[in-house]
Amino acid sequence: MQLRYLVLAALCAMAVALPVQAHHSHNNYATVEFTLLEGTVKEVHLLNPHSWIYMEVKVAGGEPVLWAMEATGPRGLEGNGIKREDVKVGDTIKVRCHRSRDNSNGCLLGFVTPMHGDMARGHGVEKEWD
Repeated sequence: MQLRYLVLAALCAMAVALPVQAHHSHNNYATVEFTLLEGTVKEVHLLNPHSWIYMEVKVAGGEPVLWAMEATGPRGLEGNGIKREDVKVGDTIKVRCHRSRDNSNGCLLGFVTPMHGDMARGHGVEKEWD
């Protein structure tokens, strides 16, 4: 009887864990190659389950374009050595990201390099945001 409850508990735990794993899929993004972008940070949202950076990218001969960049949550960023103050609104950053499969202005952040000139906040140091 006790074994039956143990098996039932294990199955329930798996049923809860599988949708969580599927939620963190990268299927919305073309992960075979990186897109390189540089721009000005307009918004930073360090949230669970995903953090976001909104960045304005200047297009040659055109109006600036807003890009939405999806990253891991705050704990994941912390684990990668990223501090809350490393990237702020108004900063210039370079990113290597995986573009949305639908070619919209969205990316899965791979790496961010702050170019704001503040060495204490990691100027010029590329860090992983996924």
